[in-house]
Amino acid sequence: MLKLKYLFSNERLAEMLLGNWTYDPESLHLFQYYRISSNAIYPFRSAGNGQFLRFAPQSEKLIENLLAELEFISYLKDCGYGVLEAVPSLEGKELVEAKTPWGEYYASVFKRVPGVQLQDAGLSDHVMFRYGEALGKLHQLSSTYSPVQIKRGSYRDVLDWTVDVLKAFPQETAALAEARELAEYFSKLPVTPANYGLIHYDFELDNVFYDEASDTISAIDFDDCMYHWYAVDIEQSLDSLVEEIDPEEFGLKKERFMEGYRSQFSLPEDGPSMAACRRFADLYGYARVLRSTAEQWEHEPEWLTGLRRRLNHSLVTRSARFGERLT
Repeated sequence: MLKLKYLFSNERLAEMLLGNWTYDPESLHLFQYYRISSNAIYPFRSAGNGQFLRFAPQSEKLIENLLAELEFISYLKDCGYGVLEAVPSLEGKELVEAKTPWGEYYASVFKRVPGVQLQDAGLSDHVMFRYGEALGKLHQLSSTYSPVQIKRGSYRDVLDWTVDVLKAFPQETAALAEARELAEYFSKLPVTPANYGLIHYDFELDNVFYDEASDTISAIDFDDCMYHWYAVDIEQSLDSLVEEIDPEEFGLKKERFMEGYRSQFSLPEDGPSMAACRRFADLYGYARVLRSTAEQWEHEPEWLTGLRRRLNHSLVTRSARFGERLT
């Protein structure tokens, strides 16, 4: 996620960045429905169609990763996969680099995908099958994907970034040991086209949409995609279901998800354990929260102090298994 200082709404900045695209001026009232986490997202309309502006400070992103993300999205779209579509700017660019009074930013615009987020789709057995099917298809397409321009970073880059972040926090010895443990564990695993490739990483309920009218699934937010074992996407997806499904039904819903997955792609073998996948996600999330919350200010607004409390609680939860031996 972005540093907390970037979580404040800035409609003037959004409007300035949006000036690089065509838009309906009367739709800017939709900016009130903005959200900010790893990026700032501001909805609007262009020729009556729903779109959204995504932007972040250049200091928070690597341009190589953004360009690689856009190339992968384009590949998926060309393959007929349900995915968000980037909108070229007035100058024909899918990624705009902009200097503003608030600093230098990267910005893109995407078309809205049809349907509703999966948590609002009912999570029936059929929807669960389609959910797993969509992930299996994504991995099948990834297994044959070769980037033309820039290759996206891998889990190794994430672990290196995590170690760099932790160096600024000398007290975080357990987290640093966890990073080293995971690096050693993953280094010993086989890497094959059947178990490893470019994954979404955040294929969770809020980033997957189901359109009942067309019975189709669409995925958004590839901002965290990386080269990793496919098992990580499976673990992340299933973990996102835990709080949405009654524990007594979870087993059956999981099986429907896995049936859908196997209908498109063979279940990866010789990869990491689900426990290792979860440990990676917890460590990466821990480092991101630690970095985001490092700065504090006097007289913080109530929403920010509340957010800080929740994030601090998440640090405790994510670090619960630091130090356990991976086998």
